[in-house]
Amino acid sequence: MPAVHTVLVVGSGLAGTAAAIPLAAHGVAVDLVEIKPDTTTAGSGITLQGNALRELRKLGVWEAVRAQGYGFDSLGLRAPDGTLLAEIPDARTGGPDLPATVGMPRPELARILAERAGSAGVKLRFGCTVTALAQEAGGVDVRFSDGTTGRYDLVVGADGIRSAVRRLLGIALETRPTGMGIWRAFGPRPASVTRTDLCYGGPSYIAGYCPTGEDTLYAYVVEDAQDRSGLSPDEQLATMRELAAAYHGPWDDIRATLTDPARVNYTWFETHVLPAPWHRGRVVLIGDAAHSCPPTLAQGGAQALEDAAVLTELLLAADTLDEDVWTAFTERRYARAAEVVAASVQLGQWLVDREPGDVPGLMARIAALVTQPA
Repeated sequence: MPAVHTVLVVGSGLAGTAAAIPLAAHGVAVDLVEIKPDTTTAGSGITLQGNALRELRKLGVWEAVRAQGYGFDSLGLRAPDGTLLAEIPDARTGGPDLPATVGMPRPELARILAERAGSAGVKLRFGCTVTALAQEAGGVDVRFSDGTTGRYDLVVGADGIRSAVRRLLGIALETRPTGMGIWRAFGPRPASVTRTDLCYGGPSYIAGYCPTGEDTLYAYVVEDAQDRSGLSPDEQLATMRELAAAYHGPWDDIRATLTDPARVNYTWFETHVLPAPWHRGRVVLIGDAAHSCPPTLAQGGAQALEDAAVLTELLLAADTLDEDVWTAFTERRYARAAEVVAASVQLGQWLVDREPGDVPGLMARIAALVTQPA
């Protein structure tokens, strides 16, 4: 029998749905609540490395992901003028039978996972979150934002970098900016874009793009973090177009498609790692609620999926929810996630400090680490 019979998952992102699916599939009664109104508010695009694809395959959604995404096996490095400097074979960290990388629209991935969760028996409630937690040895009493209540054997806080569950637990955690801000745009894919290319140099730290389907991509420009909150949507679009004007090659094709202000957004790179353990009694934090890294290694989603995979494996294998479960979870997740976060931050810091750094060595080390299952 599983260690838990009733579970509340807070947050329907990668970590939350990936935890809910296997638990429900093995007979656990799972409620999943999400503060957003539906899955379509999940952002622009996402880059999924092989170790993320490995976990998505375990969840039974790989074929749907492959059909809706865009797979590729190399990384391009370009000069600002568009010259291709190198095409580097990318590590197939999920195994030889999976692509090195898949790009896809975030809302489409969210839809696939939500549908899989529903078919597994998860009860999803959108537009709802947790407002109070009270736990004792036998369970957790929960109050929701819609005024209802519930009692669960376990609560999984997978509600992101600003986690409400973390706040309700009274955990003080510093999420700090790394000094970089990123402009992102989602739009049509020109024929010239067939993989991720990264342009270094020019007025910005990085100008890159990732194909997300036969007809779509997301493009991004990374600059010094600054307050862009006063810009109107039209001004945001104009700013991204101005920054992108310094980059050529496929960027010339992409820039011509940057016409819709609604498809442009700006955020800062931020980071944190919650010191172990990530649980308080019968409440546990996973994904960005526990650790958040800038997207320089494209490992945020993969690490969230790995958290969920390890947690559910341990819960389904144990008879009781005891310290042995939590010790095993900490041993398998804390050091690995912390190393990935540190490496992601270091890559960005080298750029901010304008230091060359051993980028190939760092990327090879992390690839070797995540090639091994969590």
